[in-house]
Amino acid sequence: MSEFWLISAPGDKENLQALERMNTVTSKSNLSYNTKFSIPDFKVGTLDSLVGLSDELGKLDTFAESLIKRMAQSVVEVMEDAKGKVQENLLANGGLKEKMKCLKIDLTSFVTHFEWDMAKYPVKQPLVGVVDTLAKQLSQIEMDLKSRTAAYNTLRLNLENLEKKSTGNLFTRTLSDIVSKEDFVLDSEYLITLLVIVPKQSYTQWQKTYESLSDMVVPRSTKLIAEDSEGGLFTVTLFRKVMDDFKTKAKENKFTVREFYYDEKEIKREREEMTRLLSDKKQQYGPLLRWLKVNFSEAFIAWIHIKALRVFVESVLRYGLPVNFQAVLLQPHKKSSTKRLREVLNSVFRHLDEVAAASILDASVEIPGLQLNNQDYFPYVYFHIDLSLLD
Repeated sequence: MSEFWLISAPGDKENLQALERMNTVTSKSNLSYNTKFSIPDFKVGTLDSLVGLSDELGKLDTFAESLIKRMAQSVVEVMEDAKGKVQENLLANGGLKEKMKCLKIDLTSFVTHFEWDMAKYPVKQPLVGVVDTLAKQLSQIEMDLKSRTAAYNTLRLNLENLEKKSTGNLFTRTLSDIVSKEDFVLDSEYLITLLVIVPKQSYTQWQKTYESLSDMVVPRSTKLIAEDSEGGLFTVTLFRKVMDDFKTKAKENKFTVREFYYDEKEIKREREEMTRLLSDKKQQYGPLLRWLKVNFSEAFIAWIHIKALRVFVESVLRYGLPVNFQAVLLQPHKKSSTKRLREVLNSVFRHLDEVAAASILDASVEIPGLQLNNQDYFPYVYFHIDLSLLD
């Protein structure tokens, strides 16, 4: 599973034994794979400041998760035909150990081997400074994402609209890539060539009747120049002055005259526009994908650092000073085991908060002074990490 539960309990002897008991039970029952989640010693500051940071980090966590999901979706959209290779571009590069910074690391490995990046987010500065650095970094990535993807999406949309014109049926598609100059009588004061769509079952009728649909139709002037599953596109040449009469008679016989007049300059412009858009898209593809890969990694790494900060702040607020707690990362083995895993945790850590433990069994119990929904509150500190970013 790509789901993780990040929990913490006080670091005294009783709770370290509880953690050990949890590890034993979950291991024996094959409920989850558990690893220690190392969090550095931060400058605590005042409890008031921690309460404020708790709220701010909650919002930043939600924002960061939303951002990396949008970036993952952008990779899907940019890669188009190579969607099967999207996952290999969603990596957290570096961060495990200094010598491994150049390696391509999958997201699960990054989370299970998390180490705080001291160089990027120095722990000697006040916590508010660390949070501010993360917030500014993510905000900048979002701004860049919006501007880069907007330009690319506009280009892609224009190209798709042009491509749609050339892939519809004979009634709707552009004809500039079907017809040629030789199909038309051009620059004549008296004659004009029309294009007529004829249903397949009516080809014989067309050949027999087109010359007599109106006066002044040039004999033997029809030619089939394109077909689709429903019918064919025929040319016919006639005198300009009978054009309206011919269109009316053609309609009565279920032949459709396409409004199209050969314009070499317009056809050339349309073809050049398609070539230009294809070229622009190709030029933007590589740089945009590279930017997405690099900055997805940066945003993801920032997100997991935010999770670490949340665990620290909530643990201090919940368990008090001096700072002494142990964080553990649990990876449930399968979806069906999560209910049993929750029961084990609640049983092992029930002593931390009897009221909260009871309220989990009885959702009607109010926890005094707590604003959270009871379903989000447990006797231990708990945060959820879901790596299913493309669902």
